[in-house]
Amino acid sequence: MTAIEVVTASELPASPEEVWARVASLDGINHELGPWMRMTAPRSAELTPEGVPLGRRWFRSWILLFGVIPFDYDDLCVERIDPGRGFLERSTMLSARRWEHERTLQPLEEGGTCLTDRVTFVPRLPRTSPAHRVVIAAVFRHRHRRLERFFGDR
Repeated sequence: MTAIEVVTASELPASPEEVWARVASLDGINHELGPWMRMTAPRSAELTPEGVPLGRRWFRSWILLFGVIPFDYDDLCVERIDPGRGFLERSTMLSARRWEHERTLQPLEEGGTCLTDRVTFVPRLPRTSPAHRVVIAAVFRHRHRRLERFFGDR
């Protein structure tokens, strides 16, 4: 099965440090996904080099539709964390045999941050590939709109 790649990028009017503080927190992640979805995590989960067992399964995060209906899970495995610059996650999900999410933050010369999400995945059911691509692209466009609104409203 061929991997599918979706790339979404946005320019945000905030420093990489400010953007990182938001996108590396569970509250920030769930704000990006809201109101349609929410991810669960242990209370102690912290996206820091000290808080994540790099290269091995960290925990199972249930993905909840409308914040309450479990419809997928992510066996979260973070390969790399570079605070203020990004992370690389390589996991498996109920819906995807392989899920790779790389988020990078690049400072812009005129100020602000370019945030890029590159998602590569292999659906467990090959026939769902076209629909899966459309849904993942829509989810990440939604996440970026939420971030643009959050940083633009400050």
